Amino acid sequence: MPSNVKPKQDSLMLTRRSFGAGLAAGTGFLAFALPVRALTVDQARGLIDKAISEINAVINSGKSEQQMYGDFERIFATYADVAIIARTVLGTAAKTATPAQIAAFTQTYQGYISRKYGRRFREFIGGKIEVIDAKPYKSYYEVISTATLQGEAPFDLRWWVGDKSGRQLFFNIIIEGVNMLTAERAEVGALLDANGGDLNKLIAVLKTS
Repeated sequence: MPSNVKPKQDSLMLTRRSFGAGLAAGTGFLAFALPVRALTVDQARGLIDKAISEINAVINSGKSEQQMYGDFERIFATYADVAIIARTVLGTAAKTATPAQIAAFTQTYQGYISRKYGRRFREFIGGKIEVIDAKPYKSYYEVISTATLQGEAPFDLRWWVGDKSGRQLFFNIIIEGVNMLTAERAEVGALLDANGGDLNKLIAVLKTS
């Protein structure tokens, strides 16, 4: 049976205080270099402009929470490098997993992370996210945006964009200096440990989270 240990649903609150606190378990930035290849700064900015436009449309659409989850998963699947993100958060366990397990984890994680962030993005109702700049960063691009919630000062979101998978996609989000990939890897690793290192059990837990 899967462990009763569940992911921390409130670990990624999209507010100035709670989002940073929820990600505090992260232990520094991942050394993750993606080749820029033919990707340009304008293309990177354009990708995130489109993603943010769709996110803003969903959070202010008046749809139910369940309907929003489906929209957020579609956006995540369209604009995020899900395969890279999934393998990164799985960590060393990805090296011993079978291709079938990797495929199952990737698909399950796509739904899990969409629901997780979907719950938090709902807090943006009446607010907005806006791209303000983009620049080369290491061997990929960083697109800088600000998020504004009603009654709160704007805060910083940075999107890392590359094309390692052959498509222009984002593979990480930095929220006021806090690294999403690092935090997710720590949490997924803890869940895997809680399930005896059994990847199939971890997949089952994420499906119901």
